[in-house]
Amino acid sequence: MWSGWYAPGVAAILEARSITKRFPGVVALDEVDLSVEAGSCHALMGENGAGKSTLGKIFAGLYQPDEGEVIFEGRAERFTTPTAALRAGISMVHQELVFCENLSVAENLSLDRFPKKGLFLDRTEMIRRATEWLDRIGADVDPRAPVGELPIAKRQLVQIAGAVGRGARLIVFDEPTSSLSQHEVNILFEQIRALKAGGVTCVYVSHRLEEVYELCDTVTVLRDGRLVATRPIADVDRSELVCLMIGRELEMVDSMRSAGEPGEVALEVRNLDSPGRFEDVTFTVRRGEIVGFAGLVGSGRTEIVETVFGLDSQGSGQVRVGGRLLIRRSPAASMRAGLGMIPEDRKRNGLVLSMNARENISLPTLNELARLGWIASARERRMAEEYFRALRVKAPSIESGVEGLSGGNQQKVVIAKWLAANCEVLILDEPTRGVDVGAKAEIHELIRGLARGGKAIVVISSDLPELLALSTRFVVVRLGRLVGELPGEGADEEALMRLMTGVESESRTSAGT
Repeated sequence: MWSGWYAPGVAAILEARSITKRFPGVVALDEVDLSVEAGSCHALMGENGAGKSTLGKIFAGLYQPDEGEVIFEGRAERFTTPTAALRAGISMVHQELVFCENLSVAENLSLDRFPKKGLFLDRTEMIRRATEWLDRIGADVDPRAPVGELPIAKRQLVQIAGAVGRGARLIVFDEPTSSLSQHEVNILFEQIRALKAGGVTCVYVSHRLEEVYELCDTVTVLRDGRLVATRPIADVDRSELVCLMIGRELEMVDSMRSAGEPGEVALEVRNLDSPGRFEDVTFTVRRGEIVGFAGLVGSGRTEIVETVFGLDSQGSGQVRVGGRLLIRRSPAASMRAGLGMIPEDRKRNGLVLSMNARENISLPTLNELARLGWIASARERRMAEEYFRALRVKAPSIESGVEGLSGGNQQKVVIAKWLAANCEVLILDEPTRGVDVGAKAEIHELIRGLARGGKAIVVISSDLPELLALSTRFVVVRLGRLVGELPGEGADEEALMRLMTGVESESRTSAGT
């Protein structure tokens, strides 16, 4: 059980006073005031680019404010590095994972303080400490494993274990559940509740309203870098909170379950195998369909679609796009055939961070934009600006570097890139990860619009309500195999979870004995 650190009568552990932060071409925070009560869970909400993560990074020492001051435990602080903030008692769990991927889990968790035996590294103690920290949050992760070989969900848990293990008195959680399974989310929530019970303060940044209402005591809403409101969570309902975030009523759109009859087969996968990852995968997707791939983290969903797209050189089996067999599968061959893929990890696989938004958006269509080997720059700009506006990317211009954009706006650039490519078949792996509620609704309607226009869509999402809202048909993956299909009509979370966890097959086996 966590022990408390705070003396009675200390009301606010953290205060932001008139915090202003500017980046080239944009004011990220404009005289923001905030007071966080000790031992509470305080939500920061707003659309992408509202300034939530920027404020959290100021608290954690990654950014310094241009104006204003931070008061922590009654003292004015100016953390010039994350190490300085950590020493003071503030840690941050980042939305975008920050690791040395060639090092082991234990080595990453010890980067700020390697245990020594005399002049040498004490590897036994390093492994023991990492194991203790991981066990503390219930993370099933091998401390000797290279971080780069872990799936995103487990890398996220390693980051959380490091923050908790170092004994921070205030932890900023920036979209911590964006890559976690429901089981891992439950573990995290139990951990946050235990931290609160022991007096640890949590600042919780999330776009998921259900998480904020389940965990948080107070919510602060930012819009365009300015403070809109701070309210007890019990005093604001969901529709009002959405209005505070986006400044307008959110139009609700019907799901695709009542869509018309699908057209001809656009994607056909037969007997797809990848040693040690999945086996004997067969499915089809028709024009006008949105096929949702449901499964727990680690079930093989992402590995299957990556192999379909040509990213796994060890994969075998047949993939046909529009009836055409892809003989030598590769991303380039898939793109030529009209198959596109929005990857799960936008920073590693979806963007070239050293390029600007225009250059990223035009990457899949450079051949179409080129004349005699030269890019038609005017056409490129018009195309980029069209999708920039359509997706409401919050950035000064299409020439803005993508590395400096918020996570949600980076995701919009990735989606814009593949919309511009006009693919006949589009695979979307976690399409709204890290995206705010307003942008999420816009992306959902874009996906529905593509399907209504005759495109064939495959969606992977760890958010079952999202999958249920979008999909016309479901394919369920468990332990590297397809274990069932469900029609969109009549499907619900319970039916999907039974197949995802194997409860359905177990009950049928029991009934037959």
